[in-house]
Parts: sequence; structure tokens; C-alpha cells
Amino acid sequence: MHPHRFRGVSRALAGAGVVLMAAGGPAAVAAAGPPAAAAAPAGPSAAVPADRTDPRTATAELTIPSIGVKDLRVVPYEGTTDDTPGTRVQNRGVAASPYGEDGGVGPGEVGNYLVTAHRISAGGPLRDLPSLGKGDTVLVTESGTVYTYRITETRLTSFRSERSLAEQRAEVPGEPGEKPTRAMITLSTCATPEDDAAGNHWRDAHHNPEHRIDRIGVLVSTRPA
Repeated sequence: MHPHRFRGVSRALAGAGVVLMAAGGPAAVAAAGPPAAAAAPAGPSAAVPADRTDPRTATAELTIPSIGVKDLRVVPYEGTTDDTPGTRVQNRGVAASPYGEDGGVGPGEVGNYLVTAHRISAGGPLRDLPSLGKGDTVLVTESGTVYTYRITETRLTSFRSERSLAEQRAEVPGEPGEKPTRAMITLSTCATPEDDAAGNHWRDAHHNPEHRIDRIGVLVSTRPA
């Protein structure tokens, strides 16, 4: 289970803990069988993968060929878009992806995979996001799988509007309360230059301007890395 799936789990289990178990040890020797009948221990190729419920082991890499983004690290954290933990992640010059009750899903999962990063600070990894257009390709690599998304729409999120934030963070982008039926992605960065040019110098507690520029895409293919 990916950490982003906590969104659904927390609702379904009302706070109950979830522990994933995977069998990977040697098979037991039959009581009456000779030693030769015992199964050989699992080799390196049969190693159990890291528990994907641990956010420390579930980072992904983001590549957007059309705007020159290559292998940008995407760090999952429990929270929601551009909150304090998310801003701290972005301040390290990497992208942040929230999971949990107010977050999104993981790469390739049905729902809204939310990815945010700075545009003009911390190296500005998403400085050219406004140039990303419909039909452009976004690649997310995680745990040996490449998920390919295609950009389908653009939206502007206002930090000063609860409705606008709800639309950004919805399981179906732009449609709060709608049940998701496909895997989608929302890439988001600040609209600081545009807001400043318009004379809008409002900032929140994290120095975010009022508006965020969002690009939304749908999953079109999955393949091994």
C-alpha cells in the first residue's frame, strides 16, 4: 500500500491501524520429509520490497520533457497541499506530495496525485510549469514503474478561497465530492510573478501568494522502468 492510500484507509477504518505483512522467509520443512525436500531460502531476486506504507521509502521522480524537468525528487508527507510540512519539503528544492485525509493518492492510483514545488525560490524546480500545455507528457517513476500522464487542462487555485482549494485537492480535480474513476495528476506552483504584476501582494504565513498555477493530467500508460 502506498502512503497516499491512507486517504481511503483512514475513512474506511475510522483510525484503525493497518500493518502490511509479506511472506518472504524459507518454506517450512515437512515434518516427515527428508532434508532434501526443504525449500531453498529465497535469494536476492526474491527479496520482499520495502513496505510502501513508510513514506521514507516511497519517494518518486518527476520528469517533464517539454519544460526541462528531469528526475525531480517527489517526497510524500502526511498533510495537504502547501501546508507547513509541505512547504518545508519544497524549501529543500524538491517536490512535495501530500497524503492522508486531506492529501492525494500515489503515482498510478485512482484519484488525484498532488505534486507541488517552488517556482522562484529553492532553485525553482517548477519555474517553467506555466509553459506546460495540453497534450504534454509527464513521467513519474516510483518503485521500478514509470507512470505516464498527459496534460488535459489548466486551472488557477486561490489560497483565499476555500472552494478553490477544495477543487484543487479533490479526488477528481475541480469536482469536490465526485467519486474518482481514473488516475490523475495535479502539478502546482506559485503565481508570484503574475500576482505581483497585477498589484496583488497578499501572502500567507508561508509567503505563498494568493494564486497557484495548476496543470492537470490523466494516466495514459504504465511500464517497467
